[in-house]
Formats: sequence, structure tokens, C-alpha cells
Amino acid sequence: MLNRRFALALLATPAVWLAACSQETSGTKTAPAAADEHIDTAKAFDVLAAEAKGFTAGAMMSAHTVYVLFDPQCPHCSHLWEAAQPLLTKVKFVWAPVAIIGPKSLPQGAALLQSAQPVEAMTAHEKALLAGAGGMSASASIPAEIEAAIKANTRLLDRLGADSVPYVVTKNATTGQVVARAGAMETAALAAFAGLPAN
Repeated sequence: MLNRRFALALLATPAVWLAACSQETSGTKTAPAAADEHIDTAKAFDVLAAEAKGFTAGAMMSAHTVYVLFDPQCPHCSHLWEAAQPLLTKVKFVWAPVAIIGPKSLPQGAALLQSAQPVEAMTAHEKALLAGAGGMSASASIPAEIEAAIKANTRLLDRLGADSVPYVVTKNATTGQVVARAGAMETAALAAFAGLPAN
């Protein structure tokens, strides 16, 4: 488990929608392995498609995929989850849990990955988190392959050069360009980021 402190990184606007949870460390950040090369933004989509382990929400057959690296303890990730709901008929979202905030991050991420109904579990979890209840209860007993998957997702976040979550990567549907950014967005901003029609 990575030992990282929780910090809020508010962007230029005071709106909570444009905030992110950052991984501010106290000198305990795990150094990337030699094989963990930096991922350029242009290659980020393909690398996440090949390596990220998450659950899918939205239009399963959609040709348009949005990858979200999120920490289950991040309230800004909760806001992005809510903002994404109106787009679920148009886009396939892949939510890949990381563990950067605290001791609950890894067990909760594992519970979501193992859930038979991850979308319903995530919705209930995010409501509980935003209500101040800390999110879902989760067992500290985590299968080795699930723990390895979440740690690999966390290394992907580091390799992308991201220091906060949610971290969103997609191919803009209008331009075809790979785009990436940290922070929650309102629905309209998320749709524009993904290059989706306004209606």
C-alpha cells in the first residue's frame, strides 16, 4: 500500500467541479521501476487500453472510450462520476482504481473491481463518500491479483506524469487527438473534452 497524504488541489476557479485530489508525498513515494517508462500523452490512450484494469460503465458497444484513473477516496472523482451519468448512453467509460490517498483506497478499489455489479456498487459508494460516510465498507483481505492490478494502475498514473485524480484520457471524437487532463468536470465540459455533440 502506498503511503500518501491527501491534499486538495483547487484549480483557478473556485468551483468544486474543477478540483482534483493530489498525491502530495512526504518523501515516501515509490520510485518507478526501471521498466516503468514515462507515457507520452499521444500514447496514453493505447497504453491504458492495453494495461489499465477497471470496470466499464455506459454504452458497452460504443466505439468511443473514456478512461478514468480514480481513487475511491477522492470526492472529486465522485463529482466526475455524477457528471458522467448523462453521457452513459453515448460513451463507454472505463473506471480504473488507483490507491494514492489513504488506507481505504486499496480495499475499496478492490471491492469495486470484484463486484458483480460494479456500476451499482460505485454509485452507492460515491453517494456515501459525498455524504461524508467514507464510502463503502470493504474487506482488508484482498486477492493478490486484484491488489497487483490496482498497484499497476497506480504506476500507470505515475508514468502518465499525473499527480492528481481523477485523471481522464480519451481520443477526442471530433479531432481524433488523444487528450488527457486531471480534475473533475461538469457534464458539458466532459462532453466537450471528449468531442461529443452538445445535445
